[in-house]
Amino acid sequence: MGSVSKILNKLFNKSVKTTSAPPSNNEVSSGASYHWCRIIMEKETSRLIGNLDKSKLDTLEISGNKWESYGFNSYQTVSFPDFDICKDVLDRKYDLIIAEQVFEHLLYPYRAGKNVYNMLTEGGCFLITTPFLLKYHPEPNDCTRWTETGLRYFLEECGYTINNIATGSWGNKRCLVDNLDGWTAYNPSSHSLDNEIEYPLVVWALAIK
Repeated sequence: MGSVSKILNKLFNKSVKTTSAPPSNNEVSSGASYHWCRIIMEKETSRLIGNLDKSKLDTLEISGNKWESYGFNSYQTVSFPDFDICKDVLDRKYDLIIAEQVFEHLLYPYRAGKNVYNMLTEGGCFLITTPFLLKYHPEPNDCTRWTETGLRYFLEECGYTINNIATGSWGNKRCLVDNLDGWTAYNPSSHSLDNEIEYPLVVWALAIK
């Protein structure tokens, strides 16, 4: 990994708050295969990881395999119940750990956050995404929601320096209403990607140890 200061310069020289700009055709080849509420989040988290030197990163993804083919130096995935991030720690260090839509389901998120922190190399990064204004969805539990501010200070409590945490969020009222009864697929012709800060459906952060 590069120095923390160099990584921070890359991350913070561009806004991480969100954008209403639609994804490119390469980013979303078929809108029907993506949740509307995740379009901007996926674009922004991809940008954050793209600012890192991914070919040198030993990466761990928790409960998923979305990033498996991203071109990391090495990649590993672990999933519950074989691996419980609330109590398990692997016997190695990683440059990047990713947990997308995981921490809201955890009974002990602080324990999990500390375990992630302890598995990171010095200067390593943790990417976390969570819902906020999204319906209750136990898989098998649904426990916690964070705003951007809440997520930032949760990560500080886990060990990160507050100035080494970049956050973002996205949502709008219509998307909120449409997702009350189900997960709405994105339709570029009718679904706005404008961000209304009063209605954050999803929240994300990238923290540097």
